[in-house]
Amino acid sequence: MAWIILMGLALTWGSSFILMKQALHTFSGVQIASFRLLAAGAFFVPILLSQINNLPTLRQWFWGFVCGMVGSFLPAYLFSYAVMHMKSSLVGILNAFTPLFVLIIGVLFFRQKINRRQLIGLALGLMGCILITLSGTQGSLSFNSYSLLVILATILYGINPHLLKTHLSGVKPFILTGLTFVTIAPIAMAFLLQTDFVARFSMEGAGWSFAAAVTLGLVGSGIAMIFYNQLLQMTGPVFVSSVTYLIPIIAVAWGVLDHEQVQFQHFIGMGIILIGVYLVNAITKPKEVDS
Repeated sequence: MAWIILMGLALTWGSSFILMKQALHTFSGVQIASFRLLAAGAFFVPILLSQINNLPTLRQWFWGFVCGMVGSFLPAYLFSYAVMHMKSSLVGILNAFTPLFVLIIGVLFFRQKINRRQLIGLALGLMGCILITLSGTQGSLSFNSYSLLVILATILYGINPHLLKTHLSGVKPFILTGLTFVTIAPIAMAFLLQTDFVARFSMEGAGWSFAAAVTLGLVGSGIAMIFYNQLLQMTGPVFVSSVTYLIPIIAVAWGVLDHEQVQFQHFIGMGIILIGVYLVNAITKPKEVDS
């Protein structure tokens, strides 16, 4: 079941790039991020109201807000601003740092243990992601100062699962997800009101772009995060972070369907990624003791 959920998340988040591409025809990155967060927040309002007797404590509401800011709000705006000034290939490479930061932060601050096989798996997964994205840009990359925003976002992604596991592990996944989005939605609204989003609705194709942005929020942020939190409680931060390695594979698949040229290096990268994911999450069998 954990692997099924992991693949579903990879499919959902890997498909978000084509929706964002459609939404960017009309709206800015900041507006798309705001629409996403607002759509997700609106989706969970009736769910939380229906569970009024089972709502968490004030302390859990606080940590829900913190996790919402760390795991959704700040990364959404960091990525939306960075992608307006960077090549998507570089963003994809930097996003692959997420599992690495999950492990580093877990070891440094949450007493998480790591073995040599996990380190090798993480290295392979990162190499696969780099290979896929480098092939997409004919092997040339140039450093962009906005990449520091993406690095910060991946650090936040690395912190979030540990916070969820430590402070909110006892909360039901759909209530937990609702907490994170409902608490940050008002701030997203404040951000959106500072933009010219109303005027952009008069542009040609605005309806489709808006629908794409809302779908990103409802499916990519809302529903997917329910399963993300469920998977986190079932397994752990390292396993959940492996979805970052699978997202490029889905992106390549969408490229094939969209008649984009797929190079042989992409398929090599996919194989490396899958091997890395296996090494990171394979359970070490205990040694047998002779009686």
